[in-house]
Amino acid sequence: MRTNRKINDILRGKKAVLFDLDGTLLDSVGVWNATDEALIRFLTGGAPDLETIQRDRDWALSRFRGDPAPYFRYCETLKTRYKSPLSTEEIQSRRYAIARTYLENTVDYKPGAAEFLWDLKRAGYILVLTTTGRRWSIESYRTKNRNILDKAPLDDIFERVYTCEDVRNIKPDPEIYRRALADLGLAPGACVVFEDSLAGVMAAKGAGLSVAAVYDTYSDPDRAEINALADWQVESFAEPDTEDKSDGISP
Repeated sequence: MRTNRKINDILRGKKAVLFDLDGTLLDSVGVWNATDEALIRFLTGGAPDLETIQRDRDWALSRFRGDPAPYFRYCETLKTRYKSPLSTEEIQSRRYAIARTYLENTVDYKPGAAEFLWDLKRAGYILVLTTTGRRWSIESYRTKNRNILDKAPLDDIFERVYTCEDVRNIKPDPEIYRRALADLGLAPGACVVFEDSLAGVMAAKGAGLSVAAVYDTYSDPDRAEINALADWQVESFAEPDTEDKSDGISP
């Protein structure tokens, strides 16, 4: 794979590259919308549009980012909003059951993402995963999803993996990035972050990190704010090499 000048600029002088997962490396945000649509249909017999579903989920996760169990609290909001007779525990269990099929069989890397990760790995960068996702979903990607295992297994790529269980406050709080920096023993200037969402970009910037915003259609409602905060915008990991004809990536 060849890289264009923008990617070389992003990586210049960096020792570690930190990645969000859903919406950044994986084409998966739509899967969570589909999961919650199926869940709401199960609860009510109908469902709002996908934009409303995503907005409500993003609001809840931001609202409860300091809670020990933000996804449980999100399911609690669904119970209240849709007046479900089921317990919050039952709703959360149903959500996981719906999601598991998608996570194990449907989710895949975005175009060019797997190749980009291998290029970085071969070049000697420290690669770190910093996701708001739950550890159980990462386990599905690590052990069962053939799309991921056949292209770039997480265990082969990342030296460290952080999930929402590793912090008290999830994005947009910068805790996950501050912890990664402390564990790596690196200053913010030695690292760069790839994120897709406004919450993720805010978290990285809050930790003093430079951020490349990876385009994801599901973040379009926040596009102006994302572009204003991020240091770079990356349309795709598969961008054609139109600017720089040097081969490979080097630190």
